[in-house]
Amino acid sequence: MVCGAGGALGSALVEAFLERGDGVVAVDRGGEGDTRAGLRREVADLTSAADVDALWERLASDGVRPRWVVNAAGGFRAGTVADTDPDLLRFVGDLNGGTAWWSCRAAAKSLPEGGAIVNVAARAALSGGAGSAAYAVAKAAVVRLTEVLAAELREKRVRVNAILPALIDTPANRASMSPEQLRNAVAPGELAAVVSFLLSDAASAVTGAIVPVYGWA
Repeated sequence: MVCGAGGALGSALVEAFLERGDGVVAVDRGGEGDTRAGLRREVADLTSAADVDALWERLASDGVRPRWVVNAAGGFRAGTVADTDPDLLRFVGDLNGGTAWWSCRAAAKSLPEGGAIVNVAARAALSGGAGSAAYAVAKAAVVRLTEVLAAELREKRVRVNAILPALIDTPANRASMSPEQLRNAVAPGELAAVVSFLLSDAASAVTGAIVPVYGWA
């Protein structure tokens, strides 16, 4: 299951998993479009606990039980602590921290032994700089969530890890940044390769890890 499948990273993850022969549940606010074999598109508001629970109930009723979950929903909004109002704080917190929380909550109840979760945090979670206040705090919460859930699911043998991208080469970043600024950006496919490893049996001994994927940025 890829949550946030409509974004640049989410789309790359879907492609990577389909290419290696996995069945993929692609979850986003949209849901139209691609109908390739092995791909199931689901519409859900990932900031809503009720929507996420309903999604898992639909899958269960159809006999679909995900083994792996990637929480790639999120987004950046600039702002200092002083100029962040309650609406912006709530929006950024829900978009980044809330989506991961509700998805992890549902997955923790349903994933089988041997399952795995990968959360997408950000370098800002460890070294938040000026101008990224709400985003850095929300991504820091994703890191702590990953560590707590890894401990809670250890006995169930479900692994929980997170990656920390820095600058990602996305269409949105290309539109707002210069080629020089993007020179060291990491391609979504490169991040997808790291996630694929963390979900694979080759990483069966890895849980609770917070993996930096900064490239040369």
